[in-house]
Amino acid sequence: MLYRKVPKTGDELSILGFGCMRFPAKGRGIDEERTIRQIRSAIDWGVNYLDTAPVYHMGKSEQVLAKALADGYRGKVRIATKMPHWSVVTRADMDRILNEQLATLQTDHIDYYLLHTLNRTAFRRLVDLGVLEFLDAAKKDGRIINAGFSFHATLAEFVEIVDAYPWEFCQIQYNYLDENNQAGTEGLQYAAGKGLAVIIMEPLRGGNLGGRMPESVQAIWDASPVKRSPAEWALRWVWDHPEVTVVLSGMNEEAHIDENIRVAGTTVPGSLSVEERATIDAAKDEFKRRMKVGCTGCGYCMPCPFGVDIPGCFAGYNTHHLFPHDPAGRFQYIGRHSGLMGQTSYAGLCRNCGKCAKVCPQHLPIPELMKQVSKEMDGLVIPVVVPILKAGLWCMNKAGAARRAIFKEK
Repeated sequence: MLYRKVPKTGDELSILGFGCMRFPAKGRGIDEERTIRQIRSAIDWGVNYLDTAPVYHMGKSEQVLAKALADGYRGKVRIATKMPHWSVVTRADMDRILNEQLATLQTDHIDYYLLHTLNRTAFRRLVDLGVLEFLDAAKKDGRIINAGFSFHATLAEFVEIVDAYPWEFCQIQYNYLDENNQAGTEGLQYAAGKGLAVIIMEPLRGGNLGGRMPESVQAIWDASPVKRSPAEWALRWVWDHPEVTVVLSGMNEEAHIDENIRVAGTTVPGSLSVEERATIDAAKDEFKRRMKVGCTGCGYCMPCPFGVDIPGCFAGYNTHHLFPHDPAGRFQYIGRHSGLMGQTSYAGLCRNCGKCAKVCPQHLPIPELMKQVSKEMDGLVIPVVVPILKAGLWCMNKAGAARRAIFKEK
């Protein structure tokens, strides 16, 4: 296993991190025995960074990770988990959530603590509630060691958040298809230039860059004299960037874990040849040729006066069509844009004002395209099902608050 240093602390992290969002399933839940074996095996091979969050596996990911880290394994790793900003209403909620996570994870500190899936609106709301003071206090009393954030928005928003606090690290989506989406390469370099460790999520686009390929893309890999799986090509492309510290992989198959660990033991920055980079570029170009919307994610169309995350909606729509066999693309779209996890920003909010189309460098007819996106991606789920889910979550939060109040009185 190779390691890279966190610039501000010198902490050495394995270049491969274990993502805890896609544990193997058993029935309707997690196959705990298999998951624990997988996690411990990866740690034995040198993986020392594990990333989880309260929302992963409907709240069960942190619980299972705690079991995996028993028997001395906790001392071998750094745990990363996240504060769900959509559950924060008051400053007191921040301490409550963190303390509950410490109890769930059966530890007295979180090594890498993130504010989950930030954008400008969510971050400014948290700042108004006192989140920066909370981070300072939690670091001072030792409950968290390093403070960071994960991100899914535009480059301008990313730069604003990076500059707002002396973070130790950040987490961005990055792969050869997202070179210019969200934070992108420019954001990666900006954060690294500020001394932040950069953790990479979705290096395989939810597994799609490592799974079944469109025939035209697979033909490009097959034509290369260097024989690698699509997953290895994608991982090596990310690790080739010296600004990258850790690449997270949602590993849930033993063969995938073995392959990722093998690749992580040999890949250093700048190791791809000119010919190998040309092969990856050809695959990327073929993927983009197959996309439904030619959005580059530049963000010139933002902000939308009606709240639509225009680049985000187009990215979800393109993913849905690039990988039609995988329902995860639509699930991610709903999770990110329906308001279940923060800001409501789905395509159906578009009111055809045309402001976005006037400034689009690609001259896309954005309002017309948004109608297509809404029809396919929103369907009845966002206007009908999501409000029911929100009502259920509200009831659960109220019930939880009532239980905590009763417990406090006792």
